[in-house]
Amino acid sequence: MGEVKLFGTWPSPYSYRVILGLKLKGIEYEYIEEDLSNKSELLLQYNPIHKKIPVLVHDGKPIAESLIILEYIDETWPENPLLPTDPYEKAIARFWAKFAEDKGSTLWKFFSTSGEEQAVATKECLEMLRTIEEHGGLGDKKFFGGETIGYVDLAFGGLGHWLGVMEDVVGVKLIEPHTLPRLHAWIQNFKQVPLIRDNLPDRDQMFPFFKSRREMLLASPPSH
Repeated sequence: MGEVKLFGTWPSPYSYRVILGLKLKGIEYEYIEEDLSNKSELLLQYNPIHKKIPVLVHDGKPIAESLIILEYIDETWPENPLLPTDPYEKAIARFWAKFAEDKGSTLWKFFSTSGEEQAVATKECLEMLRTIEEHGGLGDKKFFGGETIGYVDLAFGGLGHWLGVMEDVVGVKLIEPHTLPRLHAWIQNFKQVPLIRDNLPDRDQMFPFFKSRREMLLASPPSH
């Protein structure tokens, strides 16, 4: 198998995409917690371009970007596959993972703004969530990948846990059972899987962290 290390930071949904992927695969790894205000020399050495987490290091070789890491571990350790084998299904899974990636900033805007700006961001978020609800292929399925958690579920993991904390901090609920029933059911299913439930960051720790983060963001003048 070779030595596997993961550089991450505990509040990050991007770190957890990889953590959960490794857990679902049953891959042993060493986790290195990074302080992003004081990045380690190793992190900068392994990811000199973006200088960000997560970074997976396998046998001394670094791989950056959470979705790319998930594809790497899926190809390197084929048991318990995350991506479908059918080329069309695989392409669709990649499409939705990219959608999740591209729309991450919409959720951040909802979290980090107030007043009119936040009202616009809330509207954008609801449009995005409706798109996933109607076109994301959930239907009556338990997960995006069918009966087991796969690549798209991990890509949308931020909706499955982090968004709930953000909603509580902001005081606005985006995903309601009567407006987005499929997504709401998916979140419940996602968090009931023991491997997911037992490895998500603690909500009681997340709330004060994100609350103070939001207060800090609202207090700082907007950057132009």
